[in-house]
Amino acid sequence: MNLDAPTLVTVTVFVTVIMGALFLLSWSQDRQTRALGFLGAAQIIGALAAALFGLRGIIPDWISIGLANAVMLAAFGLIWAGARSFQGMRVSPARVGAGALLWLAACLVPPFYASLGARVILSSTVAGLYCALAARTLWHHRGEVLPSRGPAAILLASEALLCWARVPATLALPSPPVGSPTQTFWVAVLCFVALLYTVAVSVLFMALAKERLEAEQRRAAETDPLTGVANRRALVARARRDLAAGPACLLLFDLDHFKRVNDTFGHAVGDAVLVGFCAAARQVLPEEAVLGRLGGEEFACVLPGAGAAQAQAVAETVRLAVGAMRPDLLPSLAVTVSVGVARGRGDFEALLGLADRALYQAKAQGRDRVVLAGPDLRQAA
Repeated sequence: MNLDAPTLVTVTVFVTVIMGALFLLSWSQDRQTRALGFLGAAQIIGALAAALFGLRGIIPDWISIGLANAVMLAAFGLIWAGARSFQGMRVSPARVGAGALLWLAACLVPPFYASLGARVILSSTVAGLYCALAARTLWHHRGEVLPSRGPAAILLASEALLCWARVPATLALPSPPVGSPTQTFWVAVLCFVALLYTVAVSVLFMALAKERLEAEQRRAAETDPLTGVANRRALVARARRDLAAGPACLLLFDLDHFKRVNDTFGHAVGDAVLVGFCAAARQVLPEEAVLGRLGGEEFACVLPGAGAAQAQAVAETVRLAVGAMRPDLLPSLAVTVSVGVARGRGDFEALLGLADRALYQAKAQGRDRVVLAGPDLRQAA
């Protein structure tokens, strides 16, 4: 197959500019996602570097070699900046531009500038380092589950290895004469590979941004806006999944005399009490527990696989934690909670009914207590 270098350079520049423009357009519509701006700038600057490389022999060498490589390394630095920004990490302009500045400083040394091998080794090493750092940034933040994260990290790591592979190849192989068919062939190959990576990296980063947006929208749709815990729909869905897998306990919480708090101190204080309850409960609930707001001052917690003793201990721990709450502005305000607990499997509505009856008993017995209900649970005052 005959690879035509000028054509491939032209196509690479054109495609890269288009990709960069799409990133910048996306960033202009969502300025909070600064990573899109960094990646768009990286693509545009990379296109400029490709154009300068393609004009070798037409424009002065200090532009097509010295400036072009500096621009290319700046583009790689911006890809790393985009990865760090995507993860909410600080972007250091000095580190992003360090590769380009190192290259320009090296070009001021005549023996280095005169050696093709030295230039290839330095540019490949720095470019590979930026790709490896970007891959590491994405890979080390897998706590946020995004389907395209792994492929993006692997792609950047492979690009780093490809860049670094040029170092031993340069040391082992003789350099072809300038303008020879061999050199022209390798220029075409490098342009083709750069084109493939440009398209692949762009698609994956766009996918990452889209996946994060969808995840945020999904979380917003499943989260109670006041307290930050799961809303009723999300809690019920999770409870049904857990009950389908096996037995689970449902803890039903109701803040005692909450209407009196609202009437006496106002709704702002009432809202603060709800937020405080959730904060206190989440500090003592086990990791696997899912806390959600059913409505008003009523909350529920799902404990998958929990037994009677564990459910009672967890409910009692939450009750004590809530009883210890003392708002800074109203230290005299005492907050208590009644808890009904039920254990079962399969039918969420039936389990909720059991827990609700247990909660009613807790309130009838004087509030601020835990009542356990169900065929295999005893009742406690």
